[in-house]
Amino acid sequence: MEIIVLGSGVIGLTSAWYLSQAGHSVTVIDRQARSAEETSFANAGQVSYGYSSPWAAPGVPQKAIKWLLEKHAPLKIKPSLDPKLLNWTTQMLANCQLSRYQVNKARMLSIANHSRECLIELNKNYDIQYQGRQKGTLQVFRKQKQLQAVEKDMQLLEESGTRFELLDVAGCLKQEPGLTPVQEKLVGGLYLPDDETGDCYLFCQQLTELAKSKGVRFEFNTQVQGLLSEGNKITGVQTDKGLLKADAYVVAMGSYSPALLKPFGIDLPVYPVKGYSLTVPIRDADFAPQSTVMDETYKVALTRFDERIRVAGTAELAGFDPSIPEARKATIEMVVKDLFPQGGYFEQAEFWTGFRPMTPDGTPIIGATKLDNLYTNTGHGTLGWTMACGSASLLADIISQRPSKIKTSELNVSRYGQAVS
Repeated sequence: MEIIVLGSGVIGLTSAWYLSQAGHSVTVIDRQARSAEETSFANAGQVSYGYSSPWAAPGVPQKAIKWLLEKHAPLKIKPSLDPKLLNWTTQMLANCQLSRYQVNKARMLSIANHSRECLIELNKNYDIQYQGRQKGTLQVFRKQKQLQAVEKDMQLLEESGTRFELLDVAGCLKQEPGLTPVQEKLVGGLYLPDDETGDCYLFCQQLTELAKSKGVRFEFNTQVQGLLSEGNKITGVQTDKGLLKADAYVVAMGSYSPALLKPFGIDLPVYPVKGYSLTVPIRDADFAPQSTVMDETYKVALTRFDERIRVAGTAELAGFDPSIPEARKATIEMVVKDLFPQGGYFEQAEFWTGFRPMTPDGTPIIGATKLDNLYTNTGHGTLGWTMACGSASLLADIISQRPSKIKTSELNVSRYGQAVS
């Protein structure tokens, strides 16, 4: 089957790879000159299967009110009467109930654990170098109530078969010795040994070349202007370079997916949750992270590459605003200086921002739509790379009409009350 994939971030790229591996002829279209030039470019660098969790959680509405008054809050909301934001926020708040949280987190862990198996297999079969480290994630807690609150997550981790270990401060220092100078700021941590780290941009560049060698075609510097349809099928993609046709079409354009599908009555509840990162050269490796450290208080991830530290965090609801305010820089810079004050050359920090496509329930939207030959793979939020290989593998199963390792019927847009073919 001829398939066109729209988008070459980590989700679109892995979609193309697994569809090609399933025997399809694949073409990828992207407006950028290379893969992963937007949201996947400078993300947190974490592949955190065990940390897969929806932002919509019990207690978040109360916390959000408090965060409005805090300088370094993990969530920022730009006042707006945008109906898209209001509708998305309403749906997110509805998912903050404990019963919904448990369903959503279990679903996300299922995708993430499948993705772990897929990435392991990919790395076993091909030599993809992306400065990866398989040393786990350490979620650090600064407050006792955070230790108590993590108990419900530990139960879900156990049910999903995800390995974890609850650590005291000494255990945290054993995993991350660079935290020793600031140990008095910690009360404990949750260690997820199967998580890994790496540079997502490097991963995407290497997978692009590998995909090309397997016959996948890439149309870069090509602007998607819209989809054409006839009856209940898409008949082509109109671009600034002409009309491209295929048998099936996959929309993997992240936060830009909803606008493309709206003319067809497909309402994807995906909002661009803006995130920030900084990258600094390592000054002293002994006082830098060894893998990924997740600061639970500020929801900031600190990830180790070969000679760099990537720090990413903050969720800002501000639409498609590409600016990088000084206040957002200050928050992520404060966290890395607070936990690893001797770790990096902070005066050389490079800042970046991207639009993370998030659904109200945290789970991506993968699978069929109301149109017979149109599929989606989007809405991964902060867990794009974590879920990428698994999501793409599931999508290939769905399109190829073959059995999947996990349940896929609840992953498409039908869970939001919309019809699918």
